[in-house]
Amino acid sequence: MQQALHRAAAAWAILGGVLLFAIVGVTVTNVAAFTLDRIAGLVGRDVSGLPGYEDFVRLAVSSAALMLFPYCQARRGHVAVDILAETVMPRAVQRVLDTLWQLLIAVLAGFLAWKMTLGMLETYSDHALSRVLGWPVWPFYLPGIASLGLWAAVALADLRPKPVEA
Repeated sequence: MQQALHRAAAAWAILGGVLLFAIVGVTVTNVAAFTLDRIAGLVGRDVSGLPGYEDFVRLAVSSAALMLFPYCQARRGHVAVDILAETVMPRAVQRVLDTLWQLLIAVLAGFLAWKMTLGMLETYSDHALSRVLGWPVWPFYLPGIASLGLWAAVALADLRPKPVEA
């Protein structure tokens, strides 16, 4: 189960990376359009930027950023301050602390998924739309909720006891 969750986290992070590349591509295109507009302005012409650029970037970034968290958890890539624990505390205490932190992360991610679900339901009931493109906002919550759920699942799957090192 743990290995399957780690593979799912890796695949999910790749999708998040693809979305980040799309954000970069749209941003580069928009910057190029503004540059061309300045140049075309010298001869009395204009080139418009991408309509709704800000809408797309805002909604896509909100999804893409959270899509990287489960993979980071699977690789133990989160920041941990354990200098004191590694140098002073016995291995058994270190394992207990690690287990407690993993459990805390799982609870935190689950709590955030629950609150984000409530936010999505409120956004859905409000019929919120993006300002320029008029896209419904609530579907962009779904990748974030899935990311937080996967993050919690990976943290729980990694709670297995670690072997004692000499």
